[in-house]
Amino acid sequence: MRVFRDNGLTIVLIGLFAVSIVGQWIAGWHVEMEDARRHGQAVLSLGAYTLSPQFLSSVFENWESEFLQMAAYVVLTAVLVQRGSAESKDPDSPPRDVDLDIQANKPGAPAILNWGSFWRALYARSLGFALGLLFILSFIIHWTQSARVAAQEALAHGEKPVATMAYLTDSQLWFESFQNWQSEFLSTAVLVLLSIFLRQRESPESKGVSAPHRQTGE
Repeated sequence: MRVFRDNGLTIVLIGLFAVSIVGQWIAGWHVEMEDARRHGQAVLSLGAYTLSPQFLSSVFENWESEFLQMAAYVVLTAVLVQRGSAESKDPDSPPRDVDLDIQANKPGAPAILNWGSFWRALYARSLGFALGLLFILSFIIHWTQSARVAAQEALAHGEKPVATMAYLTDSQLWFESFQNWQSEFLSTAVLVLLSIFLRQRESPESKGVSAPHRQTGE
């Protein structure tokens, strides 16, 4: 029980992810089977569908937008503020991460802070870098797999398929991306604004229930 108490948030979120990805996998396979039957094509096995561009493109299309949202959120909240939001740092508070060479000597501070100025600077931005890299990798997989889907559809209609590099400028790819990006940025902006006036008891994403609306940060 101690393991769940200390790691319950991650465990539950990973569990919800697992249920959701399996649901997408099974439902997507059935959609592909129905589509294949309508067009008189061979039906993919579940194993073949798992590695198909149709499945991979849809998965990484969504991952791409999520990692973009989180990367933008982490970086933008480091430099911009929203007065009164629980999701913003307080513009009237002093900087938290100054003199990292001195703070590196605090008990429990990450050892990498003592490796020199380069490693301190890199580690000080490592969360944004990691999320940005995950976004880039997800976008590349979405792009290449979506290009394969488009090529298959072109061949099925007797048309010349578009090369993968040329597909990077195709409107279909950017339609798929922008339709997800806009929703991610909107939901983040809504959370930032709603946290000014609304509360969720005991949540670190909310101010205290009795906190004034103008209070910024937790």
